Amino acid sequence: QVQLVESGGGLVQAGGSLRLSCSHSGSIFSINAMGWYRQAPGKQRELVAGITSGGRINYVDSVKGRFTISRDNAKNTVYLQMNSLTPEDTAVYYCAADLPGKRIWGQGTQVTVSS
Repeated sequence: QVQLVESGGGLVQAGGSLRLSCSHSGSIFSINAMGWYRQAPGKQRELVAGITSGGRINYVDSVKGRFTISRDNAKNTVYLQMNSLTPEDTAVYYCAADLPGKRIWGQGTQVTVSS
């Protein structure tokens, strides 16, 4: 079974940067896609960035040009580089992996952006 562990969250000033990491264990060959979601208080969880097994990448419009998703297969890790952060980016960020028939979630990491 695939397990996900996120890290890299924290407190940052507006305009600053953070890099989130998601390490995955288990069979990498069972993963169809990986991505990052976020959930702010009182809001629905939304997809921030995703990357498929074929290398296709997508972002939510609000982060295009600021966030970059990438992966290091040798380290079994997916990253989310977040630049030009704003208070609206404050949320719990979750790594997710799509397997055939189900989605696996990490525990989440808090990102807080101050004014």
